[in-house]
Amino acid sequence: MARNPPRIILTEDKDFGEWVFAHKAEEISVLFLRYRFVETEEIIRTLLKLLESRMEDFIGYFTTVTTKKIRRRKI
Repeated sequence: MARNPPRIILTEDKDFGEWVFAHKAEEISVLFLRYRFVETEEIIRTLLKLLESRMEDFIGYFTTVTTKKIRRRKI
């Protein structure tokens, strides 16, 4: 469903990254959120800021977002 039209999948599931790369799901984009419960408000602010300013930078990438850093890996 995320392929046409292209959409970004948000997930907290660590195993989802393994699935994406094992199946070579190149047509999708994923934002994987890694945070501790006490960081919930901060990760929400980080995510909203990213989506408002640089959403096109995530298309075609598996992006890991924490409260401290952002790491992108081409799918």
